[in-house]
Amino acid sequence: MPERLFVCTPSKLGAYEDCPRRYRYSYVDRPAPPKGPPWAHNSLGASVHTALKNWYALPAERRRPEALPALLRGTWVREGYRDDEQERAAYRRALGWLESYVAGLDPADEPLGVERVVAVRTAVLAFNGRTDRIDSRPGPDGPELVIVDYKTGRTGLDADDARGSQALALYAYAAERTFRRPCRRVELHHLPTGTVAAHDHTADSLARQLDRAEATARDIMAAERSVTDGADPDDAFPTSPGPRCGWCDYRRVCPTGAQTPAREPWAAVDRPDPAG
Repeated sequence: MPERLFVCTPSKLGAYEDCPRRYRYSYVDRPAPPKGPPWAHNSLGASVHTALKNWYALPAERRRPEALPALLRGTWVREGYRDDEQERAAYRRALGWLESYVAGLDPADEPLGVERVVAVRTAVLAFNGRTDRIDSRPGPDGPELVIVDYKTGRTGLDADDARGSQALALYAYAAERTFRRPCRRVELHHLPTGTVAAHDHTADSLARQLDRAEATARDIMAAERSVTDGADPDDAFPTSPGPRCGWCDYRRVCPTGAQTPAREPWAAVDRPDPAG
């Protein structure tokens, strides 16, 4: 019998690469262990992403800066903040990011996709993922697709981050096959600084990222099989201790993570280089 395909998203693959034990807690153990409290930086990022999604849902003539306060209020996620003062400051900061960002957009431009799911099957993977935005831009041989990913977290993103992002590469690979148009350029739009980190993939570089994803999938399936065959789950899914442990949703239930000082749920909102 052919081996089953590994159904995955970028976050599922990334969880295993970051820490196999976190992957186990998220996707293998049932019932899953309880998570820690919500993170304020995740709430902030989700609020901004949804506001931009709703910005593009407006008719072009209504895509004006004065629409942003209502859009952000309507999508605002309140969880994780230290207090009302920090939350209000975060809202004002986010609104400023959005105002600066849309000032550089042409309201008449219609992306090919906003929060669009793309999917592809390979010999190993059944991959699907939701892209923030897919642009169609003129290329030397006709329209080409561009994957745009919004970032609201850590600073210092550069072309190496765009080049090394497995998620962006998989989005590009899947979008090219979904829409049957070339898709090689990927961009990280960092709203807090107004900067864009970009990389132009080749067919070979996309293939290397796909190979990497398939290798991760094989490792995961092998670990899952070993547990089914009676192996100790802790041995099959070891921890990868490091600074990320303090930000992990499962720190309290992980023996290794519990040895790392906990981060407060609101800490990343105030620090210049938050986790992620």
